[in-house]
Amino acid sequence: MSGLNSILQPGMLVRHPNRPEWGVGQVQSNIGGRITVNFPDEGKVVIDGSRVSLDLVSADP
Repeated sequence: MSGLNSILQPGMLVRHPNRPEWGVGQVQSNIGGRITVNFPDEGKVVIDGSRVSLDLVSADP
């Protein structure tokens, strides 16, 4: 699993670097490099963490 993906935990907010139109998603699970994220405009998506490095969105305004 690449870099930041390994620390992602349920509840964290992320963006998909290649799909900005999906908006900010919330991590649902991170099991064995398969990261499930619920995006407001795309729904629930399972991402292969070895292929895509998600961008963490700061919770601070």
